[in-house]
Amino acid sequence: MRGFLQSAVTSTPSESQTAFKALSRSRRTKLAKVANTTLLKADQWARGAASSGEVSAALEKAYGTLAAKKK
Repeated sequence: MRGFLQSAVTSTPSESQTAFKALSRSRRTKLAKVANTTLLKADQWARGAASSGEVSAALEKAYGTLAAKKK
């Protein structure tokens, strides 16, 4: 009975989601504020949980600007 204790479907976060998880809490809070969402929803998005399209698009954009500044 494989999958009895855990679901068979696992979420695979994107590269930006895994990089977002690696950021410090204060940096994640700032990015969540720029994306007009809460840190809780941003962390849920980062681990691949279900989130609305607006939140995920805003967080992708906010992280994209941060990544562009680093380069």
